[in-house]
Amino acid sequence: MLKSAVLFSHRKMHFHIFTEDSLKSEFDKQLRQWPDSYTKKFEHKIYPITFSVGNPQEWKKLFKPCAAQRLFLPVILKDVDSLLYVDTDVLFLRPVDDIWKLLKQFNSTQLAAMAPEHEVPKTGWYSRFARHPFYGSAGVNSGVMLMNLTRIRSTQFKNSLSPTGLAWEEMLLPLYQKYKNSITWGDQDLLNIIFYFNPECLYVFPCQWNYRPDHCMYGSNCKEAEREGVSVVHGNRGVYHDDKQPTFKALYEAIRDFPFQDNLFQSMYYPLQLKFLETVHTLCGRIPQVFLKQIEKTMRRAYERHVIIHVGPNHMR
Repeated sequence: MLKSAVLFSHRKMHFHIFTEDSLKSEFDKQLRQWPDSYTKKFEHKIYPITFSVGNPQEWKKLFKPCAAQRLFLPVILKDVDSLLYVDTDVLFLRPVDDIWKLLKQFNSTQLAAMAPEHEVPKTGWYSRFARHPFYGSAGVNSGVMLMNLTRIRSTQFKNSLSPTGLAWEEMLLPLYQKYKNSITWGDQDLLNIIFYFNPECLYVFPCQWNYRPDHCMYGSNCKEAEREGVSVVHGNRGVYHDDKQPTFKALYEAIRDFPFQDNLFQSMYYPLQLKFLETVHTLCGRIPQVFLKQIEKTMRRAYERHVIIHVGPNHMR
């Protein structure tokens, strides 16, 4: 995930990495092995897993290990104004800069952004099975989440706990205690509950920014991805590591195995095209262009920046 962000982005980034103490040295070691031309594109800081209220072990096991950490980012990262939270099974297929620009589209009340959990509410999980309030007609997915932490820290949120508004940190534990026997997807369900009561606080971005197997495994249902291409891939359901969705696995392996100093077109784009030919027996594999469109666009932009800017207009024929 970090590699994909660095490969495709232009501006310098700051990574806030939350992990267990036992993995800290491995992160430092791996990132130090990257070439200087890439390590100069980011700074990183590693944090321990921290939950500021309630039972840490209960939060840690809420859904997937440590997934509930995202709920506590406004409290932990007190000096950070805004951030993009992503699950570890996310891959960027275009510059992070582009999703970052969505922050500027927030109106005066919006303080976070997520994509819908489903595109077709009547077949969606939340609309059929949820036993708790959820945002909109189909719920939202928290695997890719833009957060204006300054606004989150300063907002009093409407809720089902008290007649008056509560601050973010005040709300988390009582909300969990009230709904813990009704929630299935852990922290994502808590976020859905929060934005059910505060819909004006959420900016909803299209599915191309959080593209999951659900968007193609039963037939293509993300129109934005068909038009614009997939921008951010979310390989939930473990699809990078099994053979159920070979298109997703091929993308993951192409980025994982890409040799940093090689040409992106030769060592990633063309092999990926060939690999996708082997996945046409699946519904996701029948629409390879949606996965390739943004990668090609990003590579062309990078090539033009490098060649045209560095050669200069006087050398052009």
